[in-house]
Amino acid sequence: MSDAATSNPIEITEPSSPNEQAAVALVIAGALVAVADRRVSPVERDEVIRFIRDRELAPHMSDDRLFAIFDELAERLEEPDFANVVIDRLRPVSDLPLSAHLMELSERVAAADEDVHLHEVQAIKLLRLLTLVLPRAKPVVSDARADQRAVSEEQA
Repeated sequence: MSDAATSNPIEITEPSSPNEQAAVALVIAGALVAVADRRVSPVERDEVIRFIRDRELAPHMSDDRLFAIFDELAERLEEPDFANVVIDRLRPVSDLPLSAHLMELSERVAAADEDVHLHEVQAIKLLRLLTLVLPRAKPVVSDARADQRAVSEEQA
């Protein structure tokens, strides 16, 4: 495992690509649940990385980088503006089909230390709510009839 204090600084405020944004969204979901009970177990952090690796969701990122991102985000989630941190990491990928992965990951992290705390359950509920309410990208339709239908719906 990587020691975030000795590794290169990580810039996660604006990940550079959609793939990296998706990886950060997955990590933030796991980190949110891990810090919910106020004690991050190494097995919870390992579960986040294992989940991402088993599903090949971020093959472009090293384990060390994922561990460092997890550590940095877990630290940020202990601050009063934690909800904004979560929303800011999920919003850029709200149009990607990640919600099922986010929910499965959050449940696996909660169970990883064999003690599902009430606050972890609340964190999962928060993630579920956020995946439902964050704005989605509108599908691009090239069909003229679909364009006319969209105009009709807007006028109604």
